[in-house]
Amino acid sequence: MIALSLTAKPRHCVRLVQRTVSLLLLLAGGVGTAADDIDFERDIRPLLRDRCGDCHGPDLQEAQLRLDVRHRAFKGSEFGPVIIPGNGAESLLITRVTHPDTDERMPPEEPLSTAEIRLLQQWIDTGAVWPESARDRIAREEDHDPRLQHWAWQPVVRPEVPAATWLKTTDSQNPIDRFLAAALQRAGLAPAGTADRRTLIRRLSFDLLGLPPSPQAVAAFVADTSPTAYATLVEAFLASPHFGERQARHWLDIAHYADTHGFERDQIRETAWRYRDWLIRAFNDDLPYNEFLKRQIAGDVIAPHDPAFTVASGFLTAGPWDYVGQVETKSGVLRRQARADDLDDMITQVMTAACGITINCARCHDHKIDPIAQTEYYAIAAVFAGVTRGERSTNPAADARAAAEKKRLNDDIAKARATIQRLSGRGLDLADIVGGGNGYGSGLVGAGIHPLSGVRLEASPMGFLESVTPNAPQPGPTPPVAAVFVPTGPDPVPITTDGLMLADVPATSTAAWDAIRNGPVNSQHATTLDGIDYADSSHTMLGLHANAGITFDLHQLGLERVTTPVFRCVVGYGGKTPRDGADYTVALDGTVVAHGRLGRDDGGVALEVPLPTQSRYLTLIATDAGNGISHDQLIFGDPRIAGSPSELTPSQEKTFHAAQQTQAKLSAELAHWKPAPTFYGPVAHEPAAIHRLTRGNPENPAEEVDPAALRCITNLSPQLVDAHASDAERRLAFATWISDAAHPLTARVIVNRLWQHHFGTGLVDTPSDFGLGGSMPSHPLLLDWLAAELVAHNWSLKHIHRLICTSQAYRRQSRCPELAATAQQHDTDNRLLWRQNPRRLDAESLRDATLAASGCLNLEMFGPGYRDFTYQEAYAPVYTYITADNPDLWRRTIYRFVVRSTPSQFLTTLDCPNPANLTPVRLQTTTPLQSLALLNNDFLLRQSAHFAALVQAEASEPLAQAQLGFARALQRPPDEIESRAAVDLINTTSLTQFCRMLLNTNEFVTID
Repeated sequence: MIALSLTAKPRHCVRLVQRTVSLLLLLAGGVGTAADDIDFERDIRPLLRDRCGDCHGPDLQEAQLRLDVRHRAFKGSEFGPVIIPGNGAESLLITRVTHPDTDERMPPEEPLSTAEIRLLQQWIDTGAVWPESARDRIAREEDHDPRLQHWAWQPVVRPEVPAATWLKTTDSQNPIDRFLAAALQRAGLAPAGTADRRTLIRRLSFDLLGLPPSPQAVAAFVADTSPTAYATLVEAFLASPHFGERQARHWLDIAHYADTHGFERDQIRETAWRYRDWLIRAFNDDLPYNEFLKRQIAGDVIAPHDPAFTVASGFLTAGPWDYVGQVETKSGVLRRQARADDLDDMITQVMTAACGITINCARCHDHKIDPIAQTEYYAIAAVFAGVTRGERSTNPAADARAAAEKKRLNDDIAKARATIQRLSGRGLDLADIVGGGNGYGSGLVGAGIHPLSGVRLEASPMGFLESVTPNAPQPGPTPPVAAVFVPTGPDPVPITTDGLMLADVPATSTAAWDAIRNGPVNSQHATTLDGIDYADSSHTMLGLHANAGITFDLHQLGLERVTTPVFRCVVGYGGKTPRDGADYTVALDGTVVAHGRLGRDDGGVALEVPLPTQSRYLTLIATDAGNGISHDQLIFGDPRIAGSPSELTPSQEKTFHAAQQTQAKLSAELAHWKPAPTFYGPVAHEPAAIHRLTRGNPENPAEEVDPAALRCITNLSPQLVDAHASDAERRLAFATWISDAAHPLTARVIVNRLWQHHFGTGLVDTPSDFGLGGSMPSHPLLLDWLAAELVAHNWSLKHIHRLICTSQAYRRQSRCPELAATAQQHDTDNRLLWRQNPRRLDAESLRDATLAASGCLNLEMFGPGYRDFTYQEAYAPVYTYITADNPDLWRRTIYRFVVRSTPSQFLTTLDCPNPANLTPVRLQTTTPLQSLALLNNDFLLRQSAHFAALVQAEASEPLAQAQLGFARALQRPPDEIESRAAVDLINTTSLTQFCRMLLNTNEFVTID
């Protein structure tokens, strides 16, 4: 009867139809049966069953609507409720049975009679009374989804801490120990003893800071017999600035962060690092975890003018991005697929990181394990439908103010500059003309001309130009610009649209980059020649990236008023290559009048080209010297056409000096208006309509889906906003839903992750899958107690760290042979935590520990990542790793510039995860390659030498050297046997070999 295919009609028309139908029914005459006379079982149930049951009965429920049983009828369809008790006119059921369009009216073959419609509406108007029958009750019980009883969907209820009388194995007052001790007692297991102090400080330092403790710190802690020494140490580490670095590394794994896009065009994200730095500060500041999540999902819309909020939203865009599929491809099919994949990455990252749900399983069909419908996946997709990725400002409002003020200042500077040029005889400025001006300073700095189309461009940068057609001049946007083109020699090149040829252009590639600019081009390496910065407001520059050319029509410049015109400029190389960087060519009417090849060390070349009256076309060309365009930017500094200067009158002299003072004053003021820093993050748009995709195929869209959350979280409403909500409203509502204190997953998931960081395995050992496909918690009451404790203490993560680290369970020995045999029989995997788990250092901590031992570790915090590779610009950029052997490359590994397509072989061998994937738990493998890498990798070899030099500088005798080496690498002195072996190794080989062996010991690469 009511197959609700409303997608064919605009939603704003529905209410109009409803009101019209209601009015027609009232005018039809009479209200029919009195309300007291309506009997549901006699009058309404047969009507719904017989007239609607074929499409909305027990066997078929079109649009997910069933009308033969009570609970399903009032639940409604996939479009929402269809019965609104007390309001028939607003009920979708009445709308569809009375629809004036026969294609929309239901049932489709035989419409309801007027009497049937009147009866149905009056039943709804009088409250839609539907007494539950035995059949209704049975259907309701059969329709209940048992999956909703899963423990993870239930609200967190704070359990009672087990009483101290339960404990026979510990007298700890830490609630964690009480929960664990109760489980151990039930299993008949005794816990291991407390680890020694050297082990504790080393364990705590690596867990909280990701660094080894210094020998001095170890000695002080071991010597401190105060009962509060350990608690004091915990507080010191929690307060350390390095705490945030360690905790941010964990979060970056589940954010699959990197500094490049990935895919085949693995381009650099120059400012992605700002999100990484925000994370470090957030953990150091103990930002409440609910706020931590809200900012990462919607910080840029919560406080769009505060970088502490906007940069946090870089979480949404931290993953890989298909530049080809999103930008370059001309295939609509590939674009739609790439966009669907992009949304899937955002959805999966948010739901996996915050809620531990495998939501992406519902992309193609209803989730096979968890109670998540496919429509719910696309409802969350609708939340992020307005988000794309890109470079954006950290403070758009400040940028708008700065832009307005800079425009005012630049306009005034342009007027002053025009006066100076006119009175000084400096003449017309060709860079200004390229910027859209008249040659006297009215053009926009940064603006330019597209070399392939001749279209004027604003200051927004471009990269590689696609589909380049060389030697095809296009007319410029203004009459003085006769043509622009991409040249390629050595054959003659046309330089105007009317066929004027230039014969002597050097051989080039056909690649091109960015625009011809009034100022530097995109990614220009330098703008200074011989100490003069031509990007400064007192100078101008015409920027060309090889390969590009521009021809000016001198007859359009009004030079007939100029006596003996001359073109003057300083040409130089603004790129990276020291030698053989790029070629410049200057031609007059198709004849070369100046040319040369310039590299970074060649400085500027002053050009002076007389322009005879009969001359018409002046051409400037930059070409790539035949070695690829790379960073081949050419500078034409102060490119002006001027005549012979004349004497100024006193009045002109006064005007001239006043203009100079004005320009200097305004230029100084202009220098203070700088744009806000940028970062790689979400770029908001009007949200596009989201449809459920049949089998996940973007080419097979089904019904439209509104933004909503998950229904399996039954204690929170899944309703967020309506279909017309903005991107800001959608993301803010969803962030609020996730960070709600009543959400059953959010707190549980994060305290479980913290537990995993300290014990190697979470209480739930599938930390990103709390659904039915994941594991049951080993200590469910403890998990809920920790989750409730987190919320009760203002979502403080440091509070949970403190509880865990001060527990006896955390401080236990990791090896206890006398208890092992019994424990192995009852608790093979140590899930009851009768001992601490021995753990190996992760790849980053191992590298940092190596640098710390050698004395090379650079503790500089924040800023762009260090690049331990050479970079070659190409269609697919080439990243070639180098050995990190200078202080700039000895920073902590979290500051490494992470390349997706070319991971570091050394770190990958040590199980550093692939940033293309979410990594809730790192693999821990043992392979021969790891031993070979630690023994023979060039980084380790050089660090061994640095380590030896440090030891040599502080100790001259082999025994003292052995003791110092052990203290720095292993945080302990050698025993007698180790001392003899170490001295023998130093004497028979070298101190470097001894240090190399220390860095290869099992004790060095494990926490304890």
